[in-house]
Amino acid sequence: MQTVHDFLKKTGTYYLATVDGDAPRVRPFGTIHLFEGKLYIQTGKKKDVVKQIAANPNVEIAAFDGETWIRVACTLVEDNRAEVQESLLADYPSLRGMYAVNDGNNVVFYLKDATATFFTFGGEPKVVQW
Repeated sequence: MQTVHDFLKKTGTYYLATVDGDAPRVRPFGTIHLFEGKLYIQTGKKKDVVKQIAANPNVEIAAFDGETWIRVACTLVEDNRAEVQESLLADYPSLRGMYAVNDGNNVVFYLKDATATFFTFGGEPKVVQW
């Protein structure tokens, strides 16, 4: 899990794919955070992505660093605890202008039942699961 965190943190931007009815939806994300042994992402509760996750929490994350790319298939689980929100916002202070702990808009999810696969051109895939 640490390897996945470090890779996504290094890329800065990753892409989260959800399902909207029968159509795929992909958008850039930038938050990735380790807290109490879980890997978290964050977004705004008023966004369509949260409605899509509520309807189908199975998502995929993809990122590329110029040499290696990763795909992470997982289930997202909402965690409403103030301490995880505070920890994530401390790691991403630039978000404090838009989000606050328990503001009714800040929402964090952890990745559950995850399979992360690292790929390189010509190399064997490396799989990490948790």
